[in-house]
Amino acid sequence: MKISFLVVVSFMLVPGVVMAQKPVVPAKPPVKTVAKAATPTTPATPVLKTLLDSASYAVGISVANFYKQQGVSRIDANLVSKAITDQLQGGKVLMDEATANAVMNKFMSQLQAEKSKPNIEAGQKFLAQNKLRSEVKTTSSGLQYEVLLEGSGEKPGATDSVTCHYRGTFLDGKGFDNSYDRGEPITFPLNGVIRGWTEGLQLMSVGSKYKFYIPYNLAYGEFDMMSIPGGSTLVFEVELLGVKRAAQNP
Repeated sequence: MKISFLVVVSFMLVPGVVMAQKPVVPAKPPVKTVAKAATPTTPATPVLKTLLDSASYAVGISVANFYKQQGVSRIDANLVSKAITDQLQGGKVLMDEATANAVMNKFMSQLQAEKSKPNIEAGQKFLAQNKLRSEVKTTSSGLQYEVLLEGSGEKPGATDSVTCHYRGTFLDGKGFDNSYDRGEPITFPLNGVIRGWTEGLQLMSVGSKYKFYIPYNLAYGEFDMMSIPGGSTLVFEVELLGVKRAAQNP
């Protein structure tokens, strides 16, 4: 119960009054009323009345689909709209094109690193166990391989071209590329492929068949490459059929 400080003081200044007064009956507290929350209103759906309206909306769909495919799930649409308006109307932009490119490269690299992390960790775990197998050899770069069949022909150099059959799979055994299915081998320069192939095929003699376990950093790195997710450790069975020496400088 709260009594006004001024009332208490006035009672104390008059002798004999305070004790003779009847007890003060406290006033009933006011009844609190709870305000009803306002019902949220649903924003009206934009109406595409003109070709310009439709084209503007189509630009948004195109941009969103592109970045969605790159793994972008969150973006500030208000800032995107402001940047487009500033740029098209010649207003003051918050960053120049070089800075914008640098920001996007950093942002996309960060997204890809997060996306690739589970694949990288799975590959590292697999390779740590795989190298314990007696038939598996590991090079200083981290490339792992086993000899399925040892040939007796010549070995290629780093700038030579090779002809080979191969079968590529992920760690779960799912295939992603296979020259046998296409019915013909492939010929390519060794310095024009992933590092794991450049190193691995130089270990082989013509007539050999090896199985390579290639860490992501010797394959396609952290970024997606067509059907190959970023950070993937890849497994290849390779059969070396022939070597074509690089042209010698006169």
